[in-house]
Amino acid sequence: MDRLKTLRRKSFKTRLILGTLGLLFFVIAACGGDATATLETTAQTNPASTSGTTTSVTERTKPEVQVFTGDAEADKLVAAQETVMNRIFQKALPSVVNIQVIQELEGNDGTGQFPNIPGVPDDFLKRGEGSGFVWDEKGRIITNQHVVDGAETVMVIFADRTQVLAKVLGGDTDSDLAVLELMEPIEGLVPIDLGDSNDVLVGQLAVAIGAPFGQSFTMTSGIVSAVGRTIRSSSSQFTVPEVIQTDAPINPGNSGGPLLDRLGRVVGINTQIISRSGSSAGIGLAVPINIAKKVVPALIDDGKYEYSWLGISGGPVGSDVAELMGLPKGTRGTLVIGVGRDSPADHGGLTGSDRTEVVNGIQYALGGDVITGINGSAIRDMTDLIVYLTNNTRPGDEVMLEVMHGDGSLEQIPVVLGTRPE
Repeated sequence: MDRLKTLRRKSFKTRLILGTLGLLFFVIAACGGDATATLETTAQTNPASTSGTTTSVTERTKPEVQVFTGDAEADKLVAAQETVMNRIFQKALPSVVNIQVIQELEGNDGTGQFPNIPGVPDDFLKRGEGSGFVWDEKGRIITNQHVVDGAETVMVIFADRTQVLAKVLGGDTDSDLAVLELMEPIEGLVPIDLGDSNDVLVGQLAVAIGAPFGQSFTMTSGIVSAVGRTIRSSSSQFTVPEVIQTDAPINPGNSGGPLLDRLGRVVGINTQIISRSGSSAGIGLAVPINIAKKVVPALIDDGKYEYSWLGISGGPVGSDVAELMGLPKGTRGTLVIGVGRDSPADHGGLTGSDRTEVVNGIQYALGGDVITGINGSAIRDMTDLIVYLTNNTRPGDEVMLEVMHGDGSLEQIPVVLGTRPE
């Protein structure tokens, strides 16, 4: 029995040794073969060999880098735009100012104190700010009337941090413009370049510089999104014509600052925004600089500007109004809705609407005269009439109105214009 166990152990060891040697031989044979594991191999003839032998060349796949042939041109366009924007800012910056005002609240006795209101601090004043720009080398600054209305103290701050007190020379609520004068002479004042608001086109670059939310000397940009808007100043019953609309962000604090073109020329004075939130919603409005060119010299000399006055309220005559009034098809003009008592229009014999009519839920004022022209210029609506009177007439001028009466008859009526009431 012991001998049988010994023979079995020897036989097992023999088989184990043989198996190990066979596995070792297989590994050596595999490693010594011609096959080589690579990512990719291609057979390539060695050009230096005349025997036509081949060598194995390993090629590794690299991630492709996408190259746009227009990248250089695109970079140049962006760089050019950045250059223009910076040039506008650097050119206008010395002429733009931040305006800080202190206004006494109602009830102040003139000393800054409210002795009859317990708990109110002695310096209970309202503080506000806006923007403006240098008009001339004599230290006149242009801003909005609503920025400095009721101001007791006005501080003008330049981009180099120079601070100078200023006084209000004059203001015009109808155009919402005011002129300040520095109370100390400043050397090296840089008046801003003035553009021509009549040349402004929809789609052109628009840049605003001001102090939105107190962040002074901030530049925002966009385009001119509309021209020829008509707005009413917050403290006037009369409207401002030819207002420029922009989508350049304008916020509280921008009021009175310049709206610039691509050459850094001011084409408008930022004055209002249309927004439900009180901050920029993409509709900013600027008083055209051409109105400022008329108003500012008078504010400097007289402290006020006098507009010509016809003395009517009116609306446009479209196809619906013309049809309801039985006027000839295609009639356009300004429908005289109301005539002020003792006004130039009243003295000239104009008549206003005498009835109203509701059609499809819309109330129309009907009857009265229709102004179709003034001094030979066609009038299509109330805006045209306001623009003509603002740009081409002064108090005391006589104008010739082309009028269509309610019965369709035509008449030319001379009217001597008066001065707008305050």
